[in-house]
Amino acid sequence: TMTDIRGDDRGADADHEAEAAAEVTQVLATAVVDSASGLGGEGRAGVHRLKVDEGLSVGGHDEGLNPFQLVLLGLAQCTVATLRLYADRKGWELGQIRVRVRLVQDGEAQQRIERQVRIAADLGVEQTSRLAEIADRTPVTRMLRSGVAVDTTMA
Repeated sequence: TMTDIRGDDRGADADHEAEAAAEVTQVLATAVVDSASGLGGEGRAGVHRLKVDEGLSVGGHDEGLNPFQLVLLGLAQCTVATLRLYADRKGWELGQIRVRVRLVQDGEAQQRIERQVRIAADLGVEQTSRLAEIADRTPVTRMLRSGVAVDTTMA
């Protein structure tokens, strides 16, 4: 066997196994949709439940949020929470926060999300500018911008 600089007699294979074990997959969120028929179903995330569906224009019954609305709500909620956490750390009172997000497509151009943030508090230019920077760095914003991989398996 090989002896590494620590004096171990574990060998290269053991080193590789130890490195692989250090790269543990961490589940950040889980969601499930059950559908018996049609395009809609029941969405669950943790203890929360909601109806999900497609709109009438694509053959659904419009009885719940569509997939794009769910993604946009996630972005809006993450923006509110991130801004509130940052402001609380700074001791800034923000009052009511409203985040409106829209998925748009201009002609044949790529889709994009427009996000508008309104804060009830009377903030200075520096504070407003800093909060805009923070909004652009929320976890969901970063995930969407990175083009997160989606791996599908059939069970």
